[in-house]
Amino acid sequence: MKENSVFFQCVFFMAVCGACGFLISLTGVPVGWMIGTLLMAAFLSIMSPKWLKMPQTGIPVHWLLIGQGILGIELGMKLNDSVFYIFKENWLTVMMMLLLSLFFALLSGLILWKYSRLDMLTSFFASAPGGLSAMPGMAEEAGANTGMVSIIQTMRIFIVVLSIPILLFMWIGNPVEHTVSPAVSTFEFKELSGTVILVLAAWFGSYLFKLLKFPAPWLIGTMICVAMAKSFSFTAGYDLTAWWPPEFIILSQIFIGASIGSRFHKKMFIGLKETLFVSFLSTTGLVLSMFLCAYLVSAATDLPFITSVLAFAPGGIAEMTTAAVVFHADSAFVAAVQVLRVVAVCMILPPFFRFLHVLECKKKKQSRASA
Repeated sequence: MKENSVFFQCVFFMAVCGACGFLISLTGVPVGWMIGTLLMAAFLSIMSPKWLKMPQTGIPVHWLLIGQGILGIELGMKLNDSVFYIFKENWLTVMMMLLLSLFFALLSGLILWKYSRLDMLTSFFASAPGGLSAMPGMAEEAGANTGMVSIIQTMRIFIVVLSIPILLFMWIGNPVEHTVSPAVSTFEFKELSGTVILVLAAWFGSYLFKLLKFPAPWLIGTMICVAMAKSFSFTAGYDLTAWWPPEFIILSQIFIGASIGSRFHKKMFIGLKETLFVSFLSTTGLVLSMFLCAYLVSAATDLPFITSVLAFAPGGIAEMTTAAVVFHADSAFVAAVQVLRVVAVCMILPPFFRFLHVLECKKKKQSRASA
């Protein structure tokens, strides 16, 4: 009975938030469903009205995973040789942008450390764009303040999801070109087998990549295994198609937006005005810096501006690839670059943070000894 109650509460919560997403989508802003859902979810979670009975930790994580799984299947059906061609043609630019993202993340963490009350280790982990699910766990292992890392990481995703689509909309309007979704809206019985095969491939991919401890396994594992299933079927002389209406992407936006917004609550902001203000400024600077770099990359290469911005934006993998799907950008390329960024951040920055922490501790010991 209790599980059924939580299920209906979550469905009601997402329906209310999704209604706000629908209203925002009417304005013509891309990713309006996710932006509106995110804003309403954050507002309801912070205000905590009496008629809304939701756990303080937000809606259960499986809703977010379902949203990522839907998006992964969509991306897997789009993955083709053009992604690898773009990588081959722009690999040097991609690597330089990844290094720049690491530099700007370090600069953001340095600003947060110097101008807030957070310690050095917490500041750097909180500013690293390595994913909301990965960084708090790594911060806990290193001895940083996991709660503050989670709060600032959530706020960064919130800012990026809200700002990047709106900035793109103001810059270029509502795009109508680039990649067209392969989704079909009408159901035919012959597509039932294809749908079942792709869903099974998606489940297997998410499970496998979770065992391998990849970032966002429900998105990345799903995308890769679905793409492999389609590739194998094409090699065998069978075009694997599925019943995949475009409304599924709307559901994905609602699930992802509601999951992020539901994790905000009043206690997060008590006594943290100065820290959150500095974090907001450093995160805004990080977003604007990457936006400018993406513009320079687009001007210097054949990479479309929309694809460049979404690929290098310091947001979540699922959030930026969702925006890429709605903007009709090269969503598979965006997902691939976002994964590379998360992997680079998770592999390079945490050991470097620990090294800086050791140096800082030695410096403090030497200053105490000399005193």
